[in-house]
Amino acid sequence: MAALGLDPLLSLVVLVPLFFAIGAALHWLMARFAVTPFNSLLLTFGLTGIIESIIQTIWTADFRKLESAYGEHKFKIGVLFVPVPELITLVLAVGLSFAVWAVLRYTDLGKAMRAAAEDAAIASAFGVNQKRNALLLAGTCAALASVAGVCLALSFTLAPSQMYAWIGVVFAAVMLGGLGRALGPLVAGTLIGVSEAITMAVTAPSWARSSRSRC
Repeated sequence: MAALGLDPLLSLVVLVPLFFAIGAALHWLMARFAVTPFNSLLLTFGLTGIIESIIQTIWTADFRKLESAYGEHKFKIGVLFVPVPELITLVLAVGLSFAVWAVLRYTDLGKAMRAAAEDAAIASAFGVNQKRNALLLAGTCAALASVAGVCLALSFTLAPSQMYAWIGVVFAAVMLGGLGRALGPLVAGTLIGVSEAITMAVTAPSWARSSRSRC
């Protein structure tokens, strides 16, 4: 973005399909070598460390801020100031969450995925192509992660080591919202964010991060 002057949101046109392909390829590779779910978790954390090292090699470990035309803009609602990047993040999160919910609830693909999650053997017996659906699901998850990454870059200064700072809040949102649910993590993430903001306002900013880690 610094080299080409590309708008962060326009970069999603490239990032979403790119990350979809990476996610699907990574899942295919793990399935090809029959990696167990637990070992896949270990492998993912290992890849995270490798990616961090590559990022540090290319861009160093310095903090960087993604500049945009609307990065410093704010809306005033009563006594509150709402930064435009955070408003964009909220709109994207709500829109994507409801889109995923609608796909899972009303489409044949979503019903097939829910059936496979409930009972994989019975779903296969009724003709559900689990291998294809698993590739689509892995690719979609990676694509959604790319959107989340852009949203984080709009609001925060970033460094390679900071990728670990978000693992706690992600796990907390998923555990509170429920595995396999599209809207639960959205509500849980909102509650975590609001509680963190209240903690910073009432006590000190450092308390919010420590409470998130405990969560």
